[in-house]
Amino acid sequence: MQLPDQDKIRDIYRQGEQAVIELVVGLVMIVQEQMVYIEELRGVIEELRNQLAKNSSNSSKPPSTDGYRKPVSLRKTGDKKIGGQPGHQGHTLKQVDNPTHTKVHEIKECERCHCSLEGEKVIGYERRQVFDVPIIRIEVTEHQAQIKDCPHCGMRNRAEFPPEVSQVVQYGINIKSWASYFNTYQLIPLDRTCEIFHDLLQHRICEATVLEANTVLADQVQPSNEATKQQLIDSAVGCFDESGIRVEGKLNWLHVASTPSLTYYAVHDKRGQVAMDQIGILPEFKGTAVHDYWKAYLKYDKCRHSLCNAHNLRELKFIHEQYQQQWPNQMADLLIEIKQQVGQTALCSDHLEPEILDDFESRYDEIIEKGLQANPSPAAKEQLKKNKRGRPKQSAAKNLLDRLKDHCQKVLAFMYDFAVPFDNNLGERDLRMMKVKQKISGTFRTHQGAERFCRIRGYISTARKNGRNVIEAIQDAFRGDPFIPSPILK
Repeated sequence: MQLPDQDKIRDIYRQGEQAVIELVVGLVMIVQEQMVYIEELRGVIEELRNQLAKNSSNSSKPPSTDGYRKPVSLRKTGDKKIGGQPGHQGHTLKQVDNPTHTKVHEIKECERCHCSLEGEKVIGYERRQVFDVPIIRIEVTEHQAQIKDCPHCGMRNRAEFPPEVSQVVQYGINIKSWASYFNTYQLIPLDRTCEIFHDLLQHRICEATVLEANTVLADQVQPSNEATKQQLIDSAVGCFDESGIRVEGKLNWLHVASTPSLTYYAVHDKRGQVAMDQIGILPEFKGTAVHDYWKAYLKYDKCRHSLCNAHNLRELKFIHEQYQQQWPNQMADLLIEIKQQVGQTALCSDHLEPEILDDFESRYDEIIEKGLQANPSPAAKEQLKKNKRGRPKQSAAKNLLDRLKDHCQKVLAFMYDFAVPFDNNLGERDLRMMKVKQKISGTFRTHQGAERFCRIRGYISTARKNGRNVIEAIQDAFRGDPFIPSPILK
């Protein structure tokens, strides 16, 4: 509706009361439409401002999105000086008692008068040792199976080859182990893996050899993966996370379930409950699941839940920066204080005293109440909701407050059970190198290749967490005796 000019308004006035009412009603409708439009623009502006203000220190965005900005850690500066602390056991290279080789350097003559010393008695030695690796060369072992004719029946007999010698020409376990180690653990691309063999062994293997080694290894570690999966289901506490990964040029999702001694990876084209159900750990898990606020996790009611406080701290930092309110800092300080109290108490007990719990809970509730007073619910204006469905959109601050209030027990789960970690950093660390793999390679060419990589990485991660040497664990798998984690006794 176009606003009338003064002459038009006078004409309407002369037409009488009804004409004036129609004019005012029309103007009110225009104002209402503009108010709705302004509210929508305010929401868009706030959302865009929030997007621009988010970085790796105040949100879940990865550091790679920060550009040239230097990342800022949420950790507070401690009182300790930089470097090794008193009592820290060093790792300085030390001499050994039984060196592999010994070279004696003789004295020919006196350094001052040049008198010959060749016939004089040696009164001592000054020892120095050099640690080095000998030059490596590939070795070829020929297996010859004897053939004999039986003098009694005339049958021709041949000796049996070892089970691992199945081809006329093949690579041994060490070569295969190195190939899989470089490619899947150190994340070196196929072509460069082949270059390493040429430079170290003077023998270049082909890319197909590396792929074949990975295929065999992925099959051999399957018993270990299955044992790891079952032990995760039986664990008292488990960390769960997921991250995007590209397979065949499309976005897929890498899921991880882990404990300090176990790691299990699975790749799926879905992120939520459909994928988690098919992976099969969370549906049977009855312990405490540590994760971020991805609502798909909360649909599993057989287990207890703990929300990652590293995520909460980042979001509190963001709310403080954007809204200039004090309650986010107060809540962050309280969470850190509780964490420190738990750490100190865990040295001599497995729980906090009831009065300490009551104090922390009441302070938590007081901060939430302060935040809600500063961020009331959006006014339910019928005029603005007339043509809109659903409830009014809330601010980021109000959304975070609702989550902290509604899921208080999940946020403070680490306070009630010392076995529950403060955050989900373990799950995020287990995902980190998998993301590095994607940065190097860009994408997995096949879904089958992605699954093989996950099986091998899960096996290696579990072996490392249990103190096993990675190369030795890979060699054991190729021999048909993969590392199987021992069940944790409850």
